[in-house]
Amino acid sequence: MTASASQALSILRDPSQFQWHVIPMLLVVIYIYNVEVGKRNWNLVFAGLALWGMDGFNEIWNALVFHFTQYAPVWGAPAGTAYLILIGLNIEICMMFSIMGIATAHALPRDKHMKILGIPNRLVYAVGFSIFCVLIEILLNMAGALTWDYAWWNVRAPWFIFLVGYLPFFLVAFWVHDMETVKKQAITVGVILGFDALALVLFGTILKWI
Repeated sequence: MTASASQALSILRDPSQFQWHVIPMLLVVIYIYNVEVGKRNWNLVFAGLALWGMDGFNEIWNALVFHFTQYAPVWGAPAGTAYLILIGLNIEICMMFSIMGIATAHALPRDKHMKILGIPNRLVYAVGFSIFCVLIEILLNMAGALTWDYAWWNVRAPWFIFLVGYLPFFLVAFWVHDMETVKKQAITVGVILGFDALALVLFGTILKWI
């Protein structure tokens, strides 16, 4: 087991790590969703929840990688948190991803069929935001806040971080954003979040693997 994985395990779901900055962060999340719900911007609300759910799926399989290898997760968050939910997911990351879909969907052109240099604008924005997030992750890794222990997932091999870690998040969030009816959006997000919930119950509560 790597030192960073051991450090993360030592604080995993430890309530004594609590810090007060969590409370204003939570209020910011609540405020952002309340504003969009009040304006009935359901496309933004469901885009936000879709991206959050996609991150939840990634965090679950990342925790399973550690369970089966007993070496390290693909990425870890071993320190500087008020609460470590899963070995690579802290409460701060969780709340950040809960509003990232709303923030990025706000930037989308109104015309979903518009092309940029001949490329669908949704794809261009998804790629652009993914590249930006990879760059942020590299900085977090350099600061020691986010750890990488595999040769195929690090600054010298960023394409997997891009292709697996972020691009699907934005593609799904923007896809949900552009759905024609609220019913379709609700069903799709319900499936994503429902799958995450079942996986957490199975692998966390019942099997205690994560």
